[in-house]
Amino acid sequence: MHKLVPTTVALALAMPFGAFADTSSDLATLRQEMDALRAAYEARLQLLELRLQKAEAALAPPAPAVATAALATQATVPVPAAPPSSAAPVVASAGGGANSFNPSMSLILSGLYTRTSQDPARYAITGFQLPPGADIGSGTRGFSLSESELGFAASIDPWLRGAANISLHGDNSVSVEEAYVQTTSLGNGFALKAGRFFSGIGYLNPQHAHTWDFVDNPLAYQAMLGTQYGDDGVQLTWLPPLDQYVELGLEFGRGRSFPGSDTGRNGAGMVALTAHSGGDIGDSQSWRAGLSFLNAKANDQSLLATDAAGSAVTNAFNGSTRVWIADAIWKWAPNGNATRTNFKLQGEYLRSTRSGSLVYDIGGADSPGAYRATQSGWYVQGVWQFMPYWRVGLRTERLDPGTPDYGLNAASFASSDYKPRKNSLMVDFNPSEFSRVRLQLAQDRSREGVTDRQLFLQYQMSLGAHGAHSY
Repeated sequence: MHKLVPTTVALALAMPFGAFADTSSDLATLRQEMDALRAAYEARLQLLELRLQKAEAALAPPAPAVATAALATQATVPVPAAPPSSAAPVVASAGGGANSFNPSMSLILSGLYTRTSQDPARYAITGFQLPPGADIGSGTRGFSLSESELGFAASIDPWLRGAANISLHGDNSVSVEEAYVQTTSLGNGFALKAGRFFSGIGYLNPQHAHTWDFVDNPLAYQAMLGTQYGDDGVQLTWLPPLDQYVELGLEFGRGRSFPGSDTGRNGAGMVALTAHSGGDIGDSQSWRAGLSFLNAKANDQSLLATDAAGSAVTNAFNGSTRVWIADAIWKWAPNGNATRTNFKLQGEYLRSTRSGSLVYDIGGADSPGAYRATQSGWYVQGVWQFMPYWRVGLRTERLDPGTPDYGLNAASFASSDYKPRKNSLMVDFNPSEFSRVRLQLAQDRSREGVTDRQLFLQYQMSLGAHGAHSY
């Protein structure tokens, strides 16, 4: 009995120490778990801070990419309220670091094989007088380097961005297609562009050649705008704060391009006004329509023509040209998803009025006289993507040269009621957003009494940074 009592006392005294030992172990475990949570939290916080820094670097200032991809075949039906090509483009890539302030660069590689039944060197559009060397017709036969394009773009500061597109032509010549600065933060929907750029008139005119749905621009553009109108000047656009997409534009330019001429005048040789609107129709359709006006002045502008005897002559025009353009486009894609199938229908009507004086047969008769001509043209085209990667398109077009009034030189020109026309069929394969191979067949009746059967095989490849396409 005397041994049991000490043993019991010893056990009673040891129990608190055992409990204390257990509590100490639990506290150590809790401390370890808290330390692990604290380390994980700090690591997560550092990761979030890094992501925040990258996001801030991507948004201020932006680093847009001006060079568009070679193709727009996979584009979904867009919300028309998105700004068109004249507004600040979408940022092509986001990221911080030293490379943020380097220009985005791109290269559009384009090649062409052309086969025609008529000599391209003799190409002409009956009833339309155009400057020597005008970019019209099918170009050269055989293999050639089509218009390839080198593009640069970057943000200059929080208020300005700059862009340049250099065209590389098949004859080894180089030209500046666009080179301009543009505001990014005027506010209230305004944007200002200054430099050399494609005018915002019409639908096709602001677009670069590698975004066209056909190899060439329509006859109406060739006959009345020299294929595509670009100028040196300033452009102001405004997107008013409306639920309906509306864009208004005003341009002043040097007037260096046809239908104007570069005379080195102090004032503006070109004025243009543009207005476009658009919207959605349900989930699968969208539309855009517009009206544009261009007024260009010309002094001693050389024009090639055929006289009443069928001989080629060079005339000189002094005066002004007014061109009105009405354009419309409608797009359809099931539920707005254009990846598998979609359809696009577009058309434009152009009307040109030239008034002034014309000197007939420079270096020969040198006969001055009044001149006035009202001419028009239109095209309608549809492009259907019937399955992924494949599209087919059809375009029909016609011109009306009107009845020009040559004044005292009326007897020197033969009258004709011939209306040039052309039909084109194209099929293209687009394995990705950055590559395209196209086959185009055309029956060109631009010259009275002549039918030119044309075949084009074209490739277009896009390298480098790519911005968003306009609607």
